[in-house]
Amino acid sequence: MGLALLVPPAPWSAASRAEPPRAAISRSGLHGGADYLIEAPANWRGGLVVFAHGVQRGPGAGTVGAPPIGSHIAAQGHAWIASGFRAREYQPHLFIEDLVALRELFLKEIGQPRWTIIYGQALGEHVVVASLELRPGLYQGGLAECGAVDGIGIADYLLAYTAAAELIAGVALLDARDRQTFARLLNERVVPALGTPGSYTARGRQFDSVVKYLMGADGAGNDLPLRVRGLERDYLMSMTHRDPDVEKEPTPVRRAGSTLHIRYRIDPGLGLGENELNARVRRLRPAKDARSPSANPVYAERTGRLTAPLLTLHETGDARVPLSLEQSYRRRAVAAGTDHLLVQRVIRAPSHCGFDGETRERAFDDLVAWIERGVRPEGEDVLARDLSRIGLKWTRTLYPEDPLFRRQ
Repeated sequence: MGLALLVPPAPWSAASRAEPPRAAISRSGLHGGADYLIEAPANWRGGLVVFAHGVQRGPGAGTVGAPPIGSHIAAQGHAWIASGFRAREYQPHLFIEDLVALRELFLKEIGQPRWTIIYGQALGEHVVVASLELRPGLYQGGLAECGAVDGIGIADYLLAYTAAAELIAGVALLDARDRQTFARLLNERVVPALGTPGSYTARGRQFDSVVKYLMGADGAGNDLPLRVRGLERDYLMSMTHRDPDVEKEPTPVRRAGSTLHIRYRIDPGLGLGENELNARVRRLRPAKDARSPSANPVYAERTGRLTAPLLTLHETGDARVPLSLEQSYRRRAVAAGTDHLLVQRVIRAPSHCGFDGETRERAFDDLVAWIERGVRPEGEDVLARDLSRIGLKWTRTLYPEDPLFRRQ
């Protein structure tokens, strides 16, 4: 189903030939406590890209950087802006506002764009989708990669992952009062009990099977070797500490996480049945109002009610931000009747945000064509029954661990 958008005339259009040529603009500064960058080419065609970067750790304000396809955006005649954000860590409720403020600065100092695309990576994908849902009309399109497309679903996944490790390892991880104790339990007790990717114990093989289904990677070309590559990087990093008293947890995203709705799966023949797993695993509730649509809308479950086109990119073996988030958001969009506004592309890889430049540039160009000409791009069905060949169209080079590599 196509989407036709009316793009109003703008001051830099052919109708204003009497105006002198516009010079290229390159600015940096501080706005609202956040560093920013603004780039607009001399041949600005009126498009604007607002970039939301991934999570940065530590105290203080974030560091600003250009979008990974900044030069391509400018070469196509479009402007881009980026904010370092006023803070670090996982705080999309702040970052959405920082980008709105920076866009207002652009409008004041540079001019009114014909359209605005919000483009995000990882944490930035939470910013993208929440912005599209909660601020309809502000952005005319979204481009999001390797990120939390399902919003608070990323916290649910990480807590579910940790609770499964706790049960299967037989270690009360979620009772740890501080991060130091949590880290010590991981290294001294969980790793010996489960092993590590590629060297699992019998209980580790149970955990790996559970994680496979939590990742949404079953049948997506993610047999054990490829999944091991993805987990090698994030195996322990994905185990998340949260204060045992969730009302005392200071981090908004952890306060909002929940596993009450998670239905765990595990392959048969591993010595742990699905019913037993679901009956025994610890269930984690969110703090009071932490994911309330009225009190904390950015951390509430996403609705899928898109009002502008969204194109996403995701890797099959990303263990940090799993493909299951794409599947969950597709279900929400289908339920909301807006799935015609969602195009998802999958790359067969165990990486996180490891896309090559051509993949990103093609996605951006296709999104612009969708906005300007109503040409809906190709994607694929992340909910298909058979995902064994998913991503072949968008994967430029297969990993040797990919089962399809051996069939080439």
